Amino acid sequence: MLNEIERWTEDFGMSPVFWLNGLAGTGKTTIAQTIAERVFTDGRLGASFFCSRDSEDRSNLKLIFPTLALQLALKYPDFRSALIPLLQSNPRIVRGSLWDQMQHLLVEPLQSADVLTVIVVDALDECKDEDPESAILLVLGRWVSEIPGVKFLITSRPETHITNGFRGPLLKDATDVFVLHEVERRTVDDDIRRFFKYELSVLPRRPGDWPTGGQLDLLCRRATGFFLFAVATVTFLRHMFLPPQYQLGIIMESPENTVHEGRGNMIFHAGFDSFYSSALRATFLENDAEDNAMARSVLSALVLVMNPLSPSAISALVRIDRDFVLSLLGSIQSLVALPEDLDHPVQLFHKSFADFITDRTRCTDLRFYISPDYHHLELVLLCLKLMDESLEKNMCSIPDYILNSEVDDLSKRIEGSGIRGALEYACRSWHKHLIATKYGIADITIPALRRFLEQKFLFWLEVLSVLGAVNDAICALNTTIKWLNEVRPDR
Repeated sequence: MLNEIERWTEDFGMSPVFWLNGLAGTGKTTIAQTIAERVFTDGRLGASFFCSRDSEDRSNLKLIFPTLALQLALKYPDFRSALIPLLQSNPRIVRGSLWDQMQHLLVEPLQSADVLTVIVVDALDECKDEDPESAILLVLGRWVSEIPGVKFLITSRPETHITNGFRGPLLKDATDVFVLHEVERRTVDDDIRRFFKYELSVLPRRPGDWPTGGQLDLLCRRATGFFLFAVATVTFLRHMFLPPQYQLGIIMESPENTVHEGRGNMIFHAGFDSFYSSALRATFLENDAEDNAMARSVLSALVLVMNPLSPSAISALVRIDRDFVLSLLGSIQSLVALPEDLDHPVQLFHKSFADFITDRTRCTDLRFYISPDYHHLELVLLCLKLMDESLEKNMCSIPDYILNSEVDDLSKRIEGSGIRGALEYACRSWHKHLIATKYGIADITIPALRRFLEQKFLFWLEVLSVLGAVNDAICALNTTIKWLNEVRPDR
């Protein structure tokens, strides 16, 4: 399959668009990354955008074309020479409609540059798009024929609006489609078995004759054709302290099937729910309510936050000792990507973990179930408390008579002020947790909200101004007004 896609990237007589379509866990992102690395190596990768619903910036459709344009400008001098005058004459293009963005930021400079290049957009389904037919695909369909030297590799789940976009008259004949989950199951299972056999044979501290054929059979059955399960399982077995045969025993002892009535993609749920439950049971204790409650708070800061947080920021936000946070994250290393730098964000291994742990019908063990209602409430209160304790007047010590734009060392002042990390997240995102809470708990939230607005409101506006995030303040105030009107319509 990789060779097929790579041949497509080399042949500009073939369709200009390639849609790699697959269910969750079938390896779309891994394939997109591999192709991007291959075409980068031979100098043909022009730009890439890897969408993620975990990040506001990477789930915003309006940022895709400007990001691609920036990368193309850095790579191709002729493209840069054509783009700069366009931006100088109309700098508002970067905030314009998708139509204007593609026309002026991509199509016109590419026509002037006359380059042959490949652009990769991964996980398009993870961008926020309410249109019945993908807005970005409508625009791409209109303009793709105007830039014959460009190949677009797009991956996504088969969401309805994306499927409709590719079926539209402008893109249908311009797109090659490969459906990952329709690859013959026997072929996929053979590949997964080979993967397991090799990866388990090179694990440290393994028994001599391991794994057995029966163990491989069980792991392949559990994978149910999903490479993601195989990769997650190997990561789980590669525990820094516990021997792999002990970890494998945990997997083998867990139920092989679960039931999810009325849900799509049952096989995927069954395999992963079993794996996630096994991994979490190895971390949560049977009779330690206090530690389990703290662990749930840490997990909520992984799966419910609007942007990924670092271990240090999680510790500061949920007010739990950093050593406990690191210990917990280390114990679930098969579920998260823990950075070496504790000030870098922790990433979920896969979005399906957040879906599992916040769904009461799937996460049946209450020790590690994250209730969205309760934990969004907890997070908004924690955000308000952190701002209440931390915000002060002029935290960056900027003289009153100097504009922010005139302060040469503004970034250093921000870093030295303690704004970054948990406090920046609280200032920019508290209202998003507020709107996610149930209206019935308004009596708990309103006193904390009133105290914040009465005592720290101006300091909060000042911080957002310094961060260049005034739009967040406007959004927060509009959201709060809407929330208050709904919970207290009589006031």
